[in-house]
Amino acid sequence: MSRVAVLGGGRSPEHDVSLRSAAAVVDALRAAGHDAVPVTIDRDGVWADGGGPLGGSPAASLAAALPVLAACDVVLPVLHGAPGEDGAIAALGELAGLRVAGCPAAAGAIAMDKHATKAVAAAVGVAVAPGVLLQRGESVPAVRLPVVVKPTSAGSSVGVAVVTDAAALGPAIAAARAVGSGGDAVLVEQYVRGREVQLAVVERRDGTLLVAPPIEYAVDEGDVFDTSRKYDGTAVVHFPARIDAAQRAALEQAATRLFRALGCRGLARLDFFVTDEGLLLNEVNTMPGMTAQSGFPRMCRAAGLDLPALVDELVAVAGQEAGASSRNAVSAAR
Repeated sequence: MSRVAVLGGGRSPEHDVSLRSAAAVVDALRAAGHDAVPVTIDRDGVWADGGGPLGGSPAASLAAALPVLAACDVVLPVLHGAPGEDGAIAALGELAGLRVAGCPAAAGAIAMDKHATKAVAAAVGVAVAPGVLLQRGESVPAVRLPVVVKPTSAGSSVGVAVVTDAAALGPAIAAARAVGSGGDAVLVEQYVRGREVQLAVVERRDGTLLVAPPIEYAVDEGDVFDTSRKYDGTAVVHFPARIDAAQRAALEQAATRLFRALGCRGLARLDFFVTDEGLLLNEVNTMPGMTAQSGFPRMCRAAGLDLPALVDELVAVAGQEAGASSRNAVSAAR
């Protein structure tokens, strides 16, 4: 049995979803025989445990939270979005000598940056949608519509919009800048006509990778699989995904190659578009949702790994790392 600190909440727009995911993980850890210690971060960045806020400010509460975390064998951050899923908590743990479950700091930072993720994917032969990166102050480009506008650093499709009218491009870019955490950088990508297929990858304690049966989310033409559909139960889901054996093999190969190239550890969800011409990477999520509506635990269950078994694997893998990542994204990609 391990004592595991489970972090939930955070300052991102995904705060509420993170709390639900963290609660599910706490229950699963206890079902697996572990001692789970819930620790939350509120929307202002103040840390709290079961006794309430640990300080009056983010800095003071973090200072008080460190001994709480250090008293645990493993820290399991169940934070969605930035700051948190972007490698910030993993970096904190590495600096403090804590054993942190899930992806190390470099992998979290790269995966949270959609442009950086696309660069790594292209380097290892995984196709990506054509697009341009707009930094703050750069003018709206001349693009062929329709396009998808998205913040470089945000999850759950927050700030993502399909633009079919040139007059709507500027407002969509402004809206994406408002919710992103990547210095106001925005991606403008060609709209991909294809099916959205997600894969769950789990690193086992023996070092092997489990790739669960993929799930497909049906999206209407000109639309995206947005935040509301992800969590309100209205998404049209095909499970297992409607793909043939060759497509599944190609997806699994791309997912495992990118998991290793990014330096991921423990788990990741990799999202692709399956088109008539082949597959394209959409994004990588290093801490996918763990709620009752989330696809990741559903995929894992189909592979014989229920949520208690999944979190038990994460704790075991973290325990082998002795508080520091043995990989980095650059060396893993070589």
